[in-house]
Amino acid sequence: MNVLASEKEFEKMETKELFEVFSEDKSNTTVRNILIERNLYLAKILSRKYINKGVDYEDIYQVASLALIYAIDRYDISKGFEFSSFATPTIVGEIKKYFRDKVWTMRVPRRIQELSKKISNAKIYLEQENKKSPRPSEIAEYLEITEEEVLEAMEASYGYQPISLDTPSNDDSEDKDMTLGDRVGSEEKKFSQIEERDFLEHFMKNLNELEVKIIEGRFFNNKTQSVIAEEIGISQMTVSRLEKKIIEKLKKEYLKAV
Repeated sequence: MNVLASEKEFEKMETKELFEVFSEDKSNTTVRNILIERNLYLAKILSRKYINKGVDYEDIYQVASLALIYAIDRYDISKGFEFSSFATPTIVGEIKKYFRDKVWTMRVPRRIQELSKKISNAKIYLEQENKKSPRPSEIAEYLEITEEEVLEAMEASYGYQPISLDTPSNDDSEDKDMTLGDRVGSEEKKFSQIEERDFLEHFMKNLNELEVKIIEGRFFNNKTQSVIAEEIGISQMTVSRLEKKIIEKLKKEYLKAV
């Protein structure tokens, strides 16, 4: 079978099968590239969580994509967890590291730092004097500098001075009453649940039918032990004993996973 034919065969395989092949032969670049293409959606979705946070989306996406490749190379399918549950914390961790190392540690020229302090003091004075937040043009007039210099210093100061998300956006649009927090993309909470969901699904597969009914009834349907006991046809004491046993088993499996 030639290389082209092999690649076509690999493309027809399920992702799980590809990971099994790759785990046996890490030098198989064909399978590796297919796995990267199929899972790039993870990098895209997780990158979007950090839109409008001071860094270009393309830069964040590049970091996320490299983290995805790193996760593919390290993923061990024999442990039984879904790839998404393994890759998500790896990708998010690399993005956060990028923000720490590349964004918040940027150096701002001393001239800009000194001007930023003057602008901050001028804003406080003008706010007290005029009972409203001053515009850049008003600050420039008060300090006898150009508006461009004010804007440059304000923009540069974002690199080393944290800003409250409750700060008004101070623009001239119809949404002038919006805060910076209103303009920042909200975090998709479901992504933080990916690892837990995959872990629970894997754990539930190892329970017997009776244990599954108890877990589903107690923690998914919010039923009492007495209601579950009546439905199944056993005593409440038995339900309580099995529930404790399952929870202990859950704790042990979780400690192994982390």
